[in-house]
Amino acid sequence: MNSSADVIVCGAGIAGISAAYHLSVKHGMKNILLIDDRPPLSLTSDKSTECYRNWWPGPGDAMVALMNRSIDLMEELARQSNNIFHLNRRGYLYLTADPANLGKFVNAASEPPTLGAGDLRVHQGKAGDPEYQPAPAEGFENQPTGADLILEPRLIRKHFPYLSDKVIAALHVRRAGWFSAQQLGTYLLDQARSHGVRLHNAQVTRVETVSGRVNSVILNTGEKLATRNFINASGPMLKNVASLIGIELPIYCELHLKVAFKDTLGVILRDAPLLIWTDSQFLPWSPEEESILFKDESLHWLLENMPSGVHTRPEGSANSEILLMLWEYQQHKTDPVFPPPLDDQYPDIVLRGLATMIPGLKAYFNRAPRPVLDGGYYTKTLENRPLIGPLRVDGAFVIGALSGYGLMAACAAGELLAAHLTGDALPPYAPAFTLDRYLDPTYQQQISNWKDSGQL
Repeated sequence: MNSSADVIVCGAGIAGISAAYHLSVKHGMKNILLIDDRPPLSLTSDKSTECYRNWWPGPGDAMVALMNRSIDLMEELARQSNNIFHLNRRGYLYLTADPANLGKFVNAASEPPTLGAGDLRVHQGKAGDPEYQPAPAEGFENQPTGADLILEPRLIRKHFPYLSDKVIAALHVRRAGWFSAQQLGTYLLDQARSHGVRLHNAQVTRVETVSGRVNSVILNTGEKLATRNFINASGPMLKNVASLIGIELPIYCELHLKVAFKDTLGVILRDAPLLIWTDSQFLPWSPEEESILFKDESLHWLLENMPSGVHTRPEGSANSEILLMLWEYQQHKTDPVFPPPLDDQYPDIVLRGLATMIPGLKAYFNRAPRPVLDGGYYTKTLENRPLIGPLRVDGAFVIGALSGYGLMAACAAGELLAAHLTGDALPPYAPAFTLDRYLDPTYQQQISNWKDSGQL
């Protein structure tokens, strides 16, 4: 170990690795140290659905611009690496079966195109409609951008026959899909290490400042490392690490769970996109199950109207049987603990929620293959936008609060953080993600009125 580093990055998740990659590979900085007491990409970066999209609501176009840039960078890396991380463009398919929800559904579809997400093509089963182009299972080149709003149920059933015949509208977002987060992160880390980035297994316990500037970092090993640049990229520990420099970050954590489930019956076709149900619903219990739930007061909530957002996608190759299933029907602010607490009821509840969208999944009720349950934390700001940029101590920076979109945003977030640190030209969206945005009273008032975070 050297006793100094030009830059110390606290956290070897996808955000910290991306920052180190851009500083070393793109800006030529040599003496960069990544510090983490866990293996790289093992805390929350491996708990995701590994999906991406450029389809975001406002206010403003900052989130769309950030995601467009991040997808640009991922596509460049895919070409450069012979697509080692299996980037695809299957898209996100948002669905509704509720006529009362249709107006809101259509209105929501009309906003992202005005913010730079691409054109909206409407399919109503009429002469003159644009042609609908199905998405291939693999690859990302030469695919449509924007989205296809399908209001013709027969067209929906033609291309997605496993969906409920009650579906009346589908929104197929096209600059979207998924990839292997571990392979993308490993590729970035290997590139960074080949350009001199060092990885050290330790925990940051103190950050010392002199005259208001970062001066050194103390590790739990007793090592003291001189540095003038410290990047807080510690994921769910972002708040704790910021406190080491005397900074309070306006963030909180939510626990989010994920189920890996074997679809042994092949209910969902293996070339399916990410499927998302936008209606609230009552879970499909049998009369006997309803009676049991009603008798237990602590379980009454399972008989109530449940929120929208249950989603699933195929995982693995065409020969795989795995589905990923997720639904954040309960969202609570919490302090992160590791390993995160898991809920044994979760797989059955998510399966039942998905069966409303995909009736064939009812075949698994009370006879489902044993699922694998996992979980991690979303670290969020109040308005669900990230923190990327300088802190209020010279030489201190933050890249985090990336919520449930850390993997899709990581490439552009790392690039933006590197621009802040090196003094490079900043993109127009940079001010939307700095901590200093909260110094603006008008902004504080605006975010108190935001209703839709655009986050699953």
